[in-house]
Amino acid sequence: MPILLAVLGLLAGGYFWMNRARDAAGMVDEIADAAQNLLGAKRRFGFRRQANRHAVDCIDQPDLAACALAVAFLELGGMPTDEQKKTLLVGLQSGLGVPMNDADEMMVLGHWLVQECNGAQPAIERLAKRLNKLSGADGLAGTATAIQHYIKNSPGEISDRQSDALDDMKRIFRPR
Repeated sequence: MPILLAVLGLLAGGYFWMNRARDAAGMVDEIADAAQNLLGAKRRFGFRRQANRHAVDCIDQPDLAACALAVAFLELGGMPTDEQKKTLLVGLQSGLGVPMNDADEMMVLGHWLVQECNGAQPAIERLAKRLNKLSGADGLAGTATAIQHYIKNSPGEISDRQSDALDDMKRIFRPR
């Protein structure tokens, strides 16, 4: 009897560790896919990071800056759900007038840009200033459309941080 219990214990332990190894391999595949998506988006939009310059300062397309700004706004509300991401994606597609797959790739790159700013709060100001520099007050139109679509179609209310971000954007894009 003790030998049978020991064999069953070894089989259960082997099964447990086999599943852990399979799950770890799956996570590595997901991380590799995410990296490939980011590299593909960078290549597709011609984004090149320059030495001694912040990644946001290397943006030369207003649509990319507008998308990254909308992503930063989304991330201010906490960890976004898939439904919230899809709602923002539809808003970006209509606001920027780009195909769905382009908007999706811009969101991937936008998320990376937000991370390069060390979070959503510092990204809002930096991205808004870059967008204003690239296209002036008219540059906010696409982002505003996407954010309005998100606010209208997402459950609940916006957070205090998101409300403050809207005020910051108004201040930065105020005509002088």
